[in-house]
Parts: sequence; structure tokens; C-alpha cells
Amino acid sequence: MKSILLTGTAGFIGSNFVEYFLNKYENYILINLDLLTYAGNLNNLNKCFNNHRFKFIKGDICNRELVEFIFKEYDIKGVIHFAAESHVDNSIKNPGVFVHTNVNGTFTLVDVAYKYWMDSPFNYKNKYDGCRFHHISTDEVYGTLGDIGLFTETTPYAPNSPYSASKASSDMIIRAYVETYGLNAVITNCSNNYGPKQHDEKLIPTIIRNALQGKNIPIYGDGKNIRDWLYVLDHCKGIDLVYHNGVRGNTYNIGGRNERTNLEIANTICEILDKRLPKPTSYKNQITFVLDRAGHDRRYAIDATKIETKLGWKADENFDSGIIKTIDWYLKRYSL
Repeated sequence: MKSILLTGTAGFIGSNFVEYFLNKYENYILINLDLLTYAGNLNNLNKCFNNHRFKFIKGDICNRELVEFIFKEYDIKGVIHFAAESHVDNSIKNPGVFVHTNVNGTFTLVDVAYKYWMDSPFNYKNKYDGCRFHHISTDEVYGTLGDIGLFTETTPYAPNSPYSASKASSDMIIRAYVETYGLNAVITNCSNNYGPKQHDEKLIPTIIRNALQGKNIPIYGDGKNIRDWLYVLDHCKGIDLVYHNGVRGNTYNIGGRNERTNLEIANTICEILDKRLPKPTSYKNQITFVLDRAGHDRRYAIDATKIETKLGWKADENFDSGIIKTIDWYLKRYSL
């Protein structure tokens, strides 16, 4: 049995990953560290607590003493790092929190890992050769695209929000530990995730919730901002592949090849709800355009060719199938 540390697993992507990973593998003990901020919810992990290979610790990734204790107490031999402040609007209002968690927290984790696993640069301790640090990042580090083109692993970084700048900074810290110290680390940059357990503040849960509550469905600006949407379980499968089979020091972009404007997302959800829970007028009548977000990137789209060809990853869900599963989950959550 090998103990690995997973951070931020009471959140959206992390909680989906833990459930998937526990069910797939029997040779890992999963030590989960999460501060349980507003975005973390222990209910997301309900199906995991009865598993003897799952342990949850409430704590801060920036707390070096705690992180060092966890490495020694559980003899950590791998890290998959999900924990991050991730909401762009919040980063605009309070950027310091994002720098603290995303930059300082990542540094603390990777530095502790390096010193626990390695004697010196490029020299792993006995029994720790092969220990890997997997850093979960975002396509937002690449900035914004025009009407054509895709983000690849070689696209220059050009973050435009405090959130994406903090994630870009954390990516660079991981890169430095690979190049300077020889740490066995990999990075994955994903497109917009959606699916069960996503926090209410995000776009798709907001559309569903407000539609069901008869409230305005807020859409920034003209609604034509484009994102590439990735079903969360497909993302989890990609992380699994990269963690086990990715090449040290490499970055892998994971995207769903499902580009949609925000307005298209809202219309699609409303059309599904019109069929599932019809009312006298369409839910589309609740769509309301609001003042655009400051520095709102126009388009993101990922080229996932590398992970598809090198590691054999393939998304199982397209947006039409994934959004139905997502809406079904939220209807159960809201008991409708």
C-alpha cells in the first residue's frame, strides 16, 4: 500500500476524483488535506468516509508544520494537488487570498515534497525514487484567444486575472522544482469543468438554480464569451493517466473539445428544463444580461492532442450528454 496526499478534495474536482480513484485502485491510501473554506463541503466526500483507505485532515496547505507532519506520519509517496482558490470574480475583489493559497500553498507543498523525497538536487532517497508531484492547473494561464486557434502546451503564458496569474505563478514554481532540483513533477491544465458537486457560484449551477427558483439568469456582457467544457469525470480520468504515465517535467492539456458561448450554455439548459419541468413560459425568459466582468477573457479552447496521442485519453462525454447528467444531479439535489 502506498500513501499519497491529495489536497482540496472537499471541492468540486477533487471530490469527484477521490471517489473515482478509490473505486479504481486498491493499492493506495488517500490522505486528504482540505481547509474547508466556503468552497469545500464534506458532504461531497460522503461515499468515501467508510473506506479504510481514505483519511481526511482539515488543514491549510500553507501550514508548513502540518504538511511536514503529514509527510512523515503517513510516509507520503505522491501528491496530487487540487487545492486552489478558483473563482475569478472573487480574485478581482480580493486578490491577496489567491496569491496566498495558490502561490504560497503550492510552494509549501512542493518544497516539503522535495525535501522529504530527495537528499539533494536530482538525487532521490532510497525507497522514494518514482515519487511524483502532480499539479492541477487551468487553461486560463494562457490568456485569451481570438476567433480561431487553440491552446497547446507550448502556448506562452499570458494570464489576465488575479486568479489566472496566481495559477500561472504556481505552475512556474513547479517547473522550477523540476528544472533546478530534478523533482518528478507533472502539470495538467484543464478547460472549464462541469458536472456533479460543483459549487453554486459557478456558471452552470447558477443557471440551473436561478432557473428553478424563478430568478433572473445572469449572463455577463453580450453572452458571447466562449469556453471549452470538460465533464468532470473525464477530467479525473485524464489526471489518473498523467499521474501514472505522464513524462516527468511535462505539461498535458485536458480539454473536452466542446466550445460553447455562455449564452448557448444558458439556452441549452433552459431548453432541457422546459422539457423536464415545463411551466407556462420558457425558462429562457429569465435570461438577463448584466455588466461584464472586468478583464473578461473572450475565448478559451484547448488542443488535447498530446494527452490523446501520448497517453490514450479520450473524453467519454460530449456536452450534450454531460449536461443532461449534470442537470439530473442538480434536480436531485434540489429535490425536484
